[in-house]
Amino acid sequence: MLRAGNAVACMACKNLLPSRMGVRFRLPLQKLHPLSRAIHHRYSSNNNPQRPPHCSSARHFTSLSRLPMRPPKSRSGGHGYQQQRSFWVARLAARLLKLRYILLGSAVGGGYTAKKTYDEWKDMMPDLSEYTWIVPDFVWELSENIDLDKLASALPDVEEIAKLLPDMEKIGENFTFLKSLLSSGVGSEVIGASGLRLLLETSGDPTLKAPEIQPTTAAGPESGDKQFKKQGLLAELILIQQQIQQHEEEVRRAAGANAPPPPSQTRPTQAPNPSPSRKSSDKEKVDQLQEELLRTQLKYQRMLERLEKENKELRKVVLQKDDKGIHQRKIKKSLIDLYSEVLDILSDYDSNYNTQDHLPRVVVVGDQSAGKTSVLEMIAQARIFPRGSGEMMTRSPVKVTLSEGPHHVAMFKDSTREFDLGKEDDLAALRREIELRMRKSVKEGQTVSPETISLSVKGPGIQRMVLVDLPGVISTVTAGMASDTKETIFSISKAYMQNPNAIILCIQDGSVDAERSIVTDLVSQMDPQGKRTIFVLTKVDLAEKNLASPSRIQQIIEGKLFPMKALGYFAVVTGKGSSSESIDSIKDYEEDFFQSSRLLREGMLKAHQVTTKNLSLAVSDCFWKMVRESVEQQADAFKASRFNLETEWKNNYPRLRELDRNELYEKAKNEILDEVIGLSQVTPKHWESILQKKLWDRVSTHVIENIYLPAAQTMNSGTFNTTVDIKLKQWTDKQLPHKALEVAWETLQEEFARFMAEYKGKDQDDIFDKLKEAVKDESIKRHKWNERAMDSLRVIQHNALEDSSITDKPQWDAAIQFMEETLKSRLQDTESVIADMVGPDWKQRWLSWTNRTAEQHIRNETKNELERLLKLHEDHTAYLANDEVTTVRKNLEARGVEVDPVLIKDTWHQLYRRHFLQKALFHCNLCRRGFYYYQRHFVDSELECNDVVLFWRIQRMLGITANTLRQQLTNTEVRRLEKNVKEVLEDFGEDNEKKVQLITGRRVQLAEDLKKVREIQEKLEAFIEALHKEK
Repeated sequence: MLRAGNAVACMACKNLLPSRMGVRFRLPLQKLHPLSRAIHHRYSSNNNPQRPPHCSSARHFTSLSRLPMRPPKSRSGGHGYQQQRSFWVARLAARLLKLRYILLGSAVGGGYTAKKTYDEWKDMMPDLSEYTWIVPDFVWELSENIDLDKLASALPDVEEIAKLLPDMEKIGENFTFLKSLLSSGVGSEVIGASGLRLLLETSGDPTLKAPEIQPTTAAGPESGDKQFKKQGLLAELILIQQQIQQHEEEVRRAAGANAPPPPSQTRPTQAPNPSPSRKSSDKEKVDQLQEELLRTQLKYQRMLERLEKENKELRKVVLQKDDKGIHQRKIKKSLIDLYSEVLDILSDYDSNYNTQDHLPRVVVVGDQSAGKTSVLEMIAQARIFPRGSGEMMTRSPVKVTLSEGPHHVAMFKDSTREFDLGKEDDLAALRREIELRMRKSVKEGQTVSPETISLSVKGPGIQRMVLVDLPGVISTVTAGMASDTKETIFSISKAYMQNPNAIILCIQDGSVDAERSIVTDLVSQMDPQGKRTIFVLTKVDLAEKNLASPSRIQQIIEGKLFPMKALGYFAVVTGKGSSSESIDSIKDYEEDFFQSSRLLREGMLKAHQVTTKNLSLAVSDCFWKMVRESVEQQADAFKASRFNLETEWKNNYPRLRELDRNELYEKAKNEILDEVIGLSQVTPKHWESILQKKLWDRVSTHVIENIYLPAAQTMNSGTFNTTVDIKLKQWTDKQLPHKALEVAWETLQEEFARFMAEYKGKDQDDIFDKLKEAVKDESIKRHKWNERAMDSLRVIQHNALEDSSITDKPQWDAAIQFMEETLKSRLQDTESVIADMVGPDWKQRWLSWTNRTAEQHIRNETKNELERLLKLHEDHTAYLANDEVTTVRKNLEARGVEVDPVLIKDTWHQLYRRHFLQKALFHCNLCRRGFYYYQRHFVDSELECNDVVLFWRIQRMLGITANTLRQQLTNTEVRRLEKNVKEVLEDFGEDNEKKVQLITGRRVQLAEDLKKVREIQEKLEAFIEALHKEK
C-alpha cells in the first residue's frame, strides 16, 4: 500500500474534503478511512502541486507485497550548440561519432533500466517463505528423486494455460484495495470503528475530488462515467465521493441561504423577512438534499460491504488451503487460541503468591433480559445460546473465544466434537449442551454457579476476541431462586469487572426506562472514569417507537443521561424478539431500521455508533489494544511468582522431584498395582496353612460344643457315630460353607494389607498412606466372592466328612495329635475360665496380696461342693438334675453360703467341661496304640476310638477345604481383586476432588503451583512472541 508523506497531503485528498459541510462532525486528515487513504495515495502526484496529474494506469499488486518506490526519471540534459560545418566530410564524421556515443549511452541506460525493472518486479512478488509449511514433507522428498526438467517439458505452453485463467487484472485491482481497506485495521479510538465515519465526519479540509475528473456539466457525466469505468471499482468510489460532495455543498448552500443574517447587519438596515412560502420551499429543499445525501452514503456503505464480502471469500479460500495440510504437517495455533489457552489455565489457578489474573477479556454485563446474549450472538454470527421468555437462561459464566476460520464451527474446551453452526440440528444440539453444562455446574440449592464454561467459535469474518457472558443482574429474587441469588450474581460480576484490564461491555435495554437500570450503577463503581467501558443500547427500534421524545436516546448515546462514563456508546437492534430469527435476517432488519430511522437521518445518532458490526469492530480494537498494553506486565508478574516458588522448593525439598498431584497419583497407582500383583506370588502351602488354621479357629467351638460333647454322652459306639453323622450333615448344609468363604475373604484382606505394609518399608512415600488405605477399603467393599463357589464347596465338604476310612498309621497318629492339641487347648481355656470365676488361690493371695470378691467366694464354695459330687459320680452326665441342684444349694446354705441355682448350673458347666476334657485326653493317650484295633473294627477289644475317627474326619475336611479355597483364591479371586483395585484407581483418577482429599500437603500444593505458573509463563511468552510477529 502506498503511503503518503506525514507533512503534506496530496492535492487530490485536499480537494476531495470539504472545508465546510452541513454535517456536524470533523475528521482529521490522519484519521481518514483506509479506503480514502488508498484513493489519496493512488491519485496523488507527490507533494508538488505544480506537477500535472499523473495519468498513467495504476499498477496492481498483491496484498503480500509492497509497492516499490518509483525512481525519479532522469531528464537528459540539453544538447550543446554545434557549429555548422560547411563541408560534408567533417559533418558526416561528427554524425558517426555522435551515433557511437548514442549507442553506448543507450546500452548503458538500457541495462540500468532493465536492472531497475527487474528489482521492481522482484519486490512486487509476495513473500511466500511463510507458507512453505503448507507443502507436505513428501513433496520435498519427491523433488529430489524426480527429473523436473522432463516434467516441465511435458507441460502445455504458457499461452494455452493463460487462456484458461481468469482476468487477473480485475482481481489484482480489487485485491489491492481490499488490502488497503482491511490491513490497516480499525482505528485506535472506539468511536472510529466504522467506515461510515469517513462520510459523516469532516475536518474542514478542501473539497474532495478526483484530480483526473473534470467538473461535471450537463453534457459531461456520460464522458466522465466512461472514464471511471475504465478504471474499475476505484473510479466508481471516486464518483460516489464526488456526488456526495456535490450534495453536501448544495445542502450547505441551501442551509446558508435559509439562515438569518448576522446581528451586526440587521440593526442598521431592517431587511424584510422572507415570505413563509420561501422558507418552506428552502426547508423542503434542504430535507430533500439530506435524504439524497443519506442515500448516496448508504450506496457507498453497500459498496464497502461488497468489498469486505469479496475479501472474506478470498480469506476463506486461503484458510481452506491451509486446512489441507493438517494431516501432513502440524499447523501453528492462531493468536487468539494461544491467548484463550492462557485464560483457561488461569481460570483453574489458585495462587498463594498474590499473582492475580489481570489479562484482558471482554466482560458482557447487563440487566436480566437486556439482550446481552443476543448481542454476543450477533458478534459470533450464530444463535448459539439457549433462550427463554423472561426467565434466567445464563446460569454460569460462558467464555467465548472468537477467531477466524474457513468454516463456521463451535467446540468446547474439553471436547473434540465440532458443531457446524451452518446446520440447524447442530445449533440445537449446541444450545442443549450449553444448557446441560450450566445446570450441571449449579450446585444443589443454588441458582447460579461461578464455574466457567469455555467455548470457542470460528468462522469467516469473525473478529478475534475473548468474551465472557455473565448472568444477568436482577433486582428481586423470585420464586424458585435461591435466597442469595442476587448477591451471588453481584459477586460474580464484580470478580470479573475488578480486573483492571477487563473491557466492560455494558448492555442497557433501550425499551425500558433508563432509571430502572441496575447494571449502570454497578459498572460506575468498578470503572468510575469509564476508561475501559463500552456502553451498548439494545432494542433501539422499540425505544424509538415507545419514547415520546427520541432525543432521550440521543442523550443516552452521548453519555449525558447516566452518570456512568464510557469510552464509546453504541445503539444496536438484535431482532424482533423471535427466537426463530436467523442472524442474516436480524442483520437485514437492523440495516433497514437504521436506514429509515429518524435518529440517524436527523443527526441524533452518528453512523459509526450504530449496528452490531461497528460494535464488534470497536470491541475487537479495544481488546487487542488492551492486550498489547498489559500482557508483558502480566508475564513479568508470573515470572516473579515462579522465582519465589522455585526458591521455596529448593530450600524445603532439595532432593525430591517436583511432582504435581497427578504425577504423584500415577506413582502411587503403580505402587499399589505392584502390591496387588504380589498376592499372586504367595505359595500354595502358605495359603493352605493360613486358611486351615483360621478355619479351625472359626469352627472349633461348634465342633466341640455341638458335635463332640453331645455325641460323647451316648452309651455305645453306634449311637455315637449316628449322632456325629447327623450333626455333621446339618452343619455342612447350613453353616460350614459360609464360614469357610468368610475365612477365605478375611484371609485375602489380611494378606493384601500385609503386602501393602511390607512394601511401605521400601522407601515408600508417606504422602500415599491415605490414598492406599482408601483404595484398599474401597476395593474390599466392592469385591464379592463368586456365588457358585459356595455350592461347589458344600459338595466337597460333605464328601470329605462322609469318609471315615483311615488307611494308614501316619494318618491315625496325625488325628491323635490333632485331637490332643485341640483338647489341651480347650482344657487350658476352661481352666482359665474357672480361675477367673473363683478368684486367686491361697498362693496368689499370699504372694500378690489379693483377695477374692464376695461373688468369687460363693463360686469357690460352689465349685468345691460340685467337685465332691463329681468324685462320687465320675460318669455323671453333662447336665445337673434339679434335685442335685437343690442338694448342692442346701449344703451350701448349711455352711452359711446363699447361692442361686443359675450360678450352680453355670459353675457345673465349666467343671464338667474340665472333667470331660481330662477324661478325653486320657482316652486319647490310650488310643495311640489303637490303630490295630481300628482296623479290626474294635472286635474283641474294650477300647473304642470313635472320637479319634471324628477328629480325623474334621482334620481331613479342613485340609480339603483349605485346598479348595486356595485354588479359588489363586485362580479367580486374586485376579478379581486386582481388577477391582484397577477400577477404583481409575475412578479416583477421574475424580479431582477425591485426589485433592487423598493427596494433600504443602509439598503437593507447591508442586501444583509451580507447574501452573510455569505453564502460564511459557504460554504467555509464546503468545507475546506471536503478537510481536503479527505487528
